Amino acid sequence: MGGLTVSPMFVLAAIIVVYVITSIQILAEYERGVIFRLGKLLPHPKGPGVVLVFRPIDRIVRISLRTVVHDVPPQDIITRDNVSVKVNAVVFFRVIDPRRAVVEVENYVYATSQLAQTTLRSVLGQAELDDLLAQRDRLNQQLQQILDHRTDPWGIKVSAVEVKHVDLPENMQRAMGRQAEAEREKRAKIIHAEGELIASDKLAQAAAIIDREPSAITLRYLQTLTEIGVEKNTTVVFPLPLEILRMVSNARPAPAATP
Repeated sequence: MGGLTVSPMFVLAAIIVVYVITSIQILAEYERGVIFRLGKLLPHPKGPGVVLVFRPIDRIVRISLRTVVHDVPPQDIITRDNVSVKVNAVVFFRVIDPRRAVVEVENYVYATSQLAQTTLRSVLGQAELDDLLAQRDRLNQQLQQILDHRTDPWGIKVSAVEVKHVDLPENMQRAMGRQAEAEREKRAKIIHAEGELIASDKLAQAAAIIDREPSAITLRYLQTLTEIGVEKNTTVVFPLPLEILRMVSNARPAPAATP
């Protein structure tokens, strides 16, 4: 029985088929492939879908176009008014040019992270503590603009920067608590003083009316007695107005004439 002979053409065809199959790369919808052919960058990234990468001639670098949410570690910051705080933030960015993200920077995620940390310390170090707590939206916008401008040569788009937490020293928290309490007391005193001013103005108007009508004071006495008389276990001693005595004396009948 003779041995089985294999045609060299069949072997070559089989090698070519296996090589083509192993060269197939499938990229997802959110991925792009940056291909270097003989060390030179191809003009356009490949994908999504099926991409042929002929190794070892070609080398592919997969780049995700999805938004990356990066948590910036807490940074020790001294504000412009010399208060030491710890601040952490979150940065939202994504790749818009895969070719520059591969060629212009070694690791775009690490580079963006380090740039975010230094920018956070630089920008927030120029702000006062009150601005850091009350004007956070403005500082977030300023951080986003600076990061977006500095990462643009890398093909990175920074869409948002949000300062998450400001960790204040314990003594500063107590001082701010006392300040807030004093501010509330100040507002309470101002409101009370405004109420006294309005009440005094109304009392002055009432006094002017009573001064024009003397009998009004008598009616006020009677109204006060009515209000006090609700409590039956109360003994009230009050002066008798002269107006009432005059009214009583005027109402007394005159004595009869003697014959």
